[in-house]
Amino acid sequence: MTTILFALAAYLIGSISFAVVVSKGFGIADPRTYGSKNPGATNVLRSGNKAAALLTLFGDGFKGWLAVWLAQRFGPQYGLDDTGVALVAVAVFLGHLWPVFFRFVGGKGVATALGVLLAINGWLGLATLVTWLVIAYAFRYSSLAALIASIFAPFYYGLLFGTDALLLAVLVMSGLLIYRHRQNIANLMAGKESRIGSKKKT
Repeated sequence: MTTILFALAAYLIGSISFAVVVSKGFGIADPRTYGSKNPGATNVLRSGNKAAALLTLFGDGFKGWLAVWLAQRFGPQYGLDDTGVALVAVAVFLGHLWPVFFRFVGGKGVATALGVLLAINGWLGLATLVTWLVIAYAFRYSSLAALIASIFAPFYYGLLFGTDALLLAVLVMSGLLIYRHRQNIANLMAGKESRIGSKKKT
């Protein structure tokens, strides 16, 4: 029962779509109506409002970190083990992808996944972030950077900690992240993918 409650709370935390909330607060268009129509920081950046994009990035990353940190900090006293923490990690990620508060239309999970990884271990999150930054800087494609980073994340975890329930959680998140980028993969192959910083078409 404890594991279910922690996982449910994590899912609800993940269901807060900061791209939509922040955009509304800044008085800019709903990110689900322009660009890639993805409620995420990269698409919010296409509005031209960098502050909104940064707040979205921080919010989506923070909620992933928060859910896992709460499970690690308070879970053990209620009998939550590493498997339970792994379920919480997946639950907050699922909340972002399919948020109950926004008719199950969510983002692709890059920032939230990073927040989860940082909560699991700072070095794991940092290694994954550096991978994203290197690819993004070299090629200027956020989606490509996310795909490469998601592939490397499980390998980083395995090298640092070996095989356990949290590795399975990282693998699940990586698989779902790649799945959510399937249109981006098609666009990359067709040479139609938007680069970082490109604004929405009017």
